[in-house]
Amino acid sequence: MEDYPTTLLEFESRFNTESACRDYLAKLKWPDGFRCPRCHHNKAWLRNNGLYECDRCGFQASVIAGTIFQDTKKPLTLWFRAMWHVTSQKYGANAIGLQRILGFGSYRTAWTWLHKIRRAMVRPGRDNLSGIIQCDETYIGGVRSGKRGRGAEGKSLVLIAAQEDRKHIGRIRLSIIPDASADSLEKAIKNMVEGGSVIRTDAWLGYKGLKGIGYRHEIVHQEAQIEKALLPHCHRVASLLKRWLLGIHQGAVSHEHLEYYLDEFTFRFNRRTSHYRGKLFYRLVQQAVAVEPVPVVKLVKNIRGLKAQL
Repeated sequence: MEDYPTTLLEFESRFNTESACRDYLAKLKWPDGFRCPRCHHNKAWLRNNGLYECDRCGFQASVIAGTIFQDTKKPLTLWFRAMWHVTSQKYGANAIGLQRILGFGSYRTAWTWLHKIRRAMVRPGRDNLSGIIQCDETYIGGVRSGKRGRGAEGKSLVLIAAQEDRKHIGRIRLSIIPDASADSLEKAIKNMVEGGSVIRTDAWLGYKGLKGIGYRHEIVHQEAQIEKALLPHCHRVASLLKRWLLGIHQGAVSHEHLEYYLDEFTFRFNRRTSHYRGKLFYRLVQQAVAVEPVPVVKLVKNIRGLKAQL
């Protein structure tokens, strides 16, 4: 049963202590009850230090071990506030805003927390898209000199897969690809779309081999879309994505970390119809205890002076 606060007042009342946050994480980490990581016994005692001690082997398990919260020195109440802030903002949050809301002394802390939270926006083992899927590529990056079109230089190439839900856009997936070759496109599509689905694309030769790898391929020709976008769902997603990156992050997104901004956009887009922002919070916390921890040294990749601060 999904259990989440529906309003800010409810959130503040419910998660104002460390024990309340820890208990919530425990229910999400062990939905069927405690399981010892060592002997798989199902009974444990909660010690005063917040650890769960196995009743059989005595192993002490932490509810934050193996999660994005692992090794944190900050209270869980602060982490919960950060995740509530991120999910309650309709169009997203940036590091400067998070720093101000939580009163962090440094921009780096807020930046690091946001990237850890973005890691939790991809559910391990999530289902691929299925049905009728539009696929097209778009370039992400500022105006730079160089080639145009599918050979553009100095930009990141992103493959968009958008599910058709009658006239509406269903779920989406976004993937950075090295180029628009058949090998790159086919590999990305296999990671995003179930076999046997209908893939609609333009006439680019890179999509020519989709039938050979188990998809039904339909080419949309320009003549059939004289006054409309060739692949309207993909064009719409590309437009919203670029507007979001510019509006929330002022376009200041490094290519090294673009993948995680795409994950955030996908997480928000696929849950855009949720009536309660609290449900997004619930999903985020649920996935936060399922993904592996990410050390700070892996987050920072020569990004605008952040590495020098470590």
